[in-house]
Amino acid sequence: MTAVKVGVIALQGATRPHLEALHALGAHALEIRTPEDLAGVEAAVLPGGESTTMSFLLDSSGLREPLHDRIVNGMPVLGTCAGMILLADKVLDGRDDQRSLGVIDITVRRNGFGRQRESFEADLLVEGLGGEPFRAVFIRAPVVERAGSDVEVLARVEGIPVVCRSGKTTVCSFHPELGDDLRLHAMFLESVR
Repeated sequence: MTAVKVGVIALQGATRPHLEALHALGAHALEIRTPEDLAGVEAAVLPGGESTTMSFLLDSSGLREPLHDRIVNGMPVLGTCAGMILLADKVLDGRDDQRSLGVIDITVRRNGFGRQRESFEADLLVEGLGGEPFRAVFIRAPVVERAGSDVEVLARVEGIPVVCRSGKTTVCSFHPELGDDLRLHAMFLESVR
């Protein structure tokens, strides 16, 4: 069986840990910086980082429109932390000139769980990952304030959705790439296969 080709948007943010997780699961993972890079992959990951900077870099790299088109035409995508913000339909507390891709019907609040000093870890029961808790690392994490009717909430912290899925788009408020548990990446790869 041929390895799935997954691109990690490598404009800014936590690219390397996602590449390592995907490689460990047998995927052919590569960095995406240009529309030409994007054309050769079957799926994409939008990592954590600084969402306003990433938004501007999507424009300056020419990736915004091709990425948006590929996602709305069925390409699987995983967005973590800032990636969740970039994929959301509506962003609260963002800059006025910040644009999201608007491909999942959620409203998110940037840094909703607090600033850097309020970072925390939590054990989550994530639907589809079996009974063992998933240790999640939240760093300046966004909060989902509204999830549309077509959005599945797969995990919550204190009642707040932190893993959501709609079609082939999966987003999470935290950084699954920062731990040793690869089950969330594996679940994402299953949606590609």
